[in-house]
Amino acid sequence: MRINLPLWLVRLTLGISFFLHGWGKFPYPPEKFAAWLESIGMLAPMTIATLVAVGEMATGIGIIVGGFIIGRIGDFITRISALGIFIIMIGAFYLAHSDWFINEKLFKSEQIYIFVLSIFFLINGNKSLK
Repeated sequence: MRINLPLWLVRLTLGISFFLHGWGKFPYPPEKFAAWLESIGMLAPMTIATLVAVGEMATGIGIIVGGFIIGRIGDFITRISALGIFIIMIGAFYLAHSDWFINEKLFKSEQIYIFVLSIFFLINGNKSLK
């Protein structure tokens, strides 16, 4: 098996970045994030805050771990983790960054890269680029 270093750099960058986004919402429960969710009118803010934080960490780990597992299972873990990142990022754009839609703020943030990389792994899974 040949290691595709550029693809692994992208995978590790996305996984670590998303894991750290979730980690930054703790200590458990993520009360600061929950307070912000409550301020924008979300129902069950503590539950949502916990699910988002845990989801960010789990999907970040899943993107990395999925790359180590050969075959359909690894491909599935990569794709399901990418889908989770995609969904969380849609929520982030809608709730926290609704003023960023196709403008300079969006393209100057790391958020667009996280979003686009989630689409890449959702479509590509574990396929190697040649």
